[in-house]
Amino acid sequence: MNAVGLYKYLPISEPESLMDVTIPKPKAEGKDILVKVKAISINPVDTKVRAPKDKKEETPKILGWDASGVVEEVGPNCTLFKPGDEVFYAGSITRPGTYSEYQIVDERIVAKKPQSFNFAEAAALPLTAITAWEGLFDRLAIDFNHKIENENKKILIIGGAGGVGSIAIQLAKLAGLTIIATASREESKKWVKELGADYIINHHQPFLSQIKEYGFDEVDYIFCLNDTDQHWLNMAEVITPQGKICSIVENSEPLDLNVLKSKSVTFVWEFMFTRSMYQTPDMVKQHELLTQLSQLIDDGKIRTTLKEKLSPINAANLRKAHAMVEEGKMIGKIVLEY
Repeated sequence: MNAVGLYKYLPISEPESLMDVTIPKPKAEGKDILVKVKAISINPVDTKVRAPKDKKEETPKILGWDASGVVEEVGPNCTLFKPGDEVFYAGSITRPGTYSEYQIVDERIVAKKPQSFNFAEAAALPLTAITAWEGLFDRLAIDFNHKIENENKKILIIGGAGGVGSIAIQLAKLAGLTIIATASREESKKWVKELGADYIINHHQPFLSQIKEYGFDEVDYIFCLNDTDQHWLNMAEVITPQGKICSIVENSEPLDLNVLKSKSVTFVWEFMFTRSMYQTPDMVKQHELLTQLSQLIDDGKIRTTLKEKLSPINAANLRKAHAMVEEGKMIGKIVLEY
């Protein structure tokens, strides 16, 4: 089957950074399903895994962690899907990715595609939606079903216009939170407002003075989706005593946890591949949350974050998409479809 892979880890400007390849078509076993891929989307993790490093692959490494498609075959232990089901998912970082005609994926991290979305619209969502959902409701422990209680709580979403931020704003709004989102460009400010942000601040400037202009001294929750190192002290300054901070961006310098001590602040990481990587007992929760997300979409409560679309899925278009993501100015998501 056709796929796009790499043997060397190179700058995206190099033609060999991503190449059209032919690989064997896999077979579904155990709890795996075989999906005929219809559309995929690109995330920052794609570019991070592909980034230049002194390493070579003997067989093509297939990247990609977002897809929608049609179930072609199910393993003997599968109970959630049947051939012909239209699905969407983010896959596992420990297995071959979505840049291929067919993909094997564990059914416990897959859900049926929203009926009201086409394949491209659906492919934009899984990884960012899982990250946003787990960050808000598992790591920050916000109760999605207590909207009245949440109306007195404020959340700061750092990096509101990106893929995860675009979903997190919508989910936080449904949960009843007051949302302060960061955005620095006019088009990104407009986007986060459309999604439901109540207030906007610039993440290139000190946070406290900006939220004071809106009449706030602190926030109850912070969801950091952009440069944990850069924003660390700003976050410590504006978080309320006994508040919670969650970040999805790895730090490059040691983080001084002492700045959180006097406030008894909780700091937690979110990595949406944890459940699939470690085969955790609650792995099926990703199937469940994507199923709930799918219903929210069909109820008209969540919109797609698709902003750019390329066709077909091939190495040239994937190199173009990676270059766009690496610029760091993306609003929403880039999707490729066959």
